[in-house]
Amino acid sequence: MYTKRKLEWRICSIVCVLGFLGQVRVDGADVPMTILSSAVAKGAVCLDGSAPAYHFSPGFGSGVNNWVVHMEGGGWCRNAQDCLDRQDTYRGSSKHMQPLSFSGILGNVQSSNPDFYNWNRIKVRYCDGSSFTGDVDTVDPKTNLFYRGNRIWLAVIEDLLAKGMNKAQNALLSGCSAGGLASILHCDRFQSLLPATAKVKCFSDAGYFIDAKDVSGGQSIRSFYQQVVTTHGSAKNLPSSCTSRLPSGLCFFPQYVVPQMRTPLFILNAAYDSWQMKNILAPNTADPKKAWSECKLNIKKCTSTQLVTVQDYRTEFLNAIPRMGNTSSTGMFIDSCYAHCQSGSQLTWISDGSPSIQKTTIGKAVGDWFYDRKVVRLIDCTYPCNPTCKDLVEDSLQG
Repeated sequence: MYTKRKLEWRICSIVCVLGFLGQVRVDGADVPMTILSSAVAKGAVCLDGSAPAYHFSPGFGSGVNNWVVHMEGGGWCRNAQDCLDRQDTYRGSSKHMQPLSFSGILGNVQSSNPDFYNWNRIKVRYCDGSSFTGDVDTVDPKTNLFYRGNRIWLAVIEDLLAKGMNKAQNALLSGCSAGGLASILHCDRFQSLLPATAKVKCFSDAGYFIDAKDVSGGQSIRSFYQQVVTTHGSAKNLPSSCTSRLPSGLCFFPQYVVPQMRTPLFILNAAYDSWQMKNILAPNTADPKKAWSECKLNIKKCTSTQLVTVQDYRTEFLNAIPRMGNTSSTGMFIDSCYAHCQSGSQLTWISDGSPSIQKTTIGKAVGDWFYDRKVVRLIDCTYPCNPTCKDLVEDSLQG
């Protein structure tokens, strides 16, 4: 018999999967999944002890020596119970992962992904709940949970290096949501593992979570991240440029990591990120009377007072992103959409009607930045100014 918590989690998982499938227009057939069985001997395993996995579509033509490694999102588990709830799902076990197709930044059609369509394209599956940062050697026999996200990341990267990424000419480490955070946290290390002659950059989609107070005045997201770091033993795998200055829990927030990064980074984020609105600004614990329930589901249903708070959050978000001046190393596309993750679907990457700022789509902006065609620092006007927005409200587990 399910507990109420497990039943709710499974219902949310189904909604999340259906929502994702409904948004993605695929460019081809399912991409085969590689189960990295050799990683098990290194202790690089999912929460349930199963081998990690990734999907790989080889490059062709001029893209044979170019690589985009995209890390899947899916929130975090902050304690043993949270992680146990994932253990028998695709968020905690490769045994429950299903085939998938590539689209958006991973699409293989030139017209809809002109800058990356023929690269080696990889999607790393997410089954550790720590943005690939955890590494606890011991396993509690009561839970039989493995906190080994960092080992998974290293095992996958080493496998890709052996498959030709060690000869890369161009490489982009990317990710969505929790994977977008991972692309920031692992960025400099990724660059250090690639050839010195390669052009290496990183791209975070909906991964710029900010250290903000919630509507009750509490710091729920700060407390949440500290629990994640403690449970997974993440501190030793977070950027030392941050942990040498600040408590490890704060080093899960990009605003404290990005200023010290050496590798060029592109930040794609909605200023009104739907996940952040639901889980940082107005989490259920800070809204016991559910005054924010309708607003969180549909920004158009926010009251005038709530919209003032939402606009203040946008201001706080913009103050948390790096101020780099007229430089090409840090690119950004901060739109005024109510969305979360915009690079994995053709609908929002490059297509007729895709979200745009100054008539530039997301895919065009990222390509211009990667190839240094122009400085890309696009920050949208305030909601509801942009008619090209596609409101993509992901399930809260997609963080």
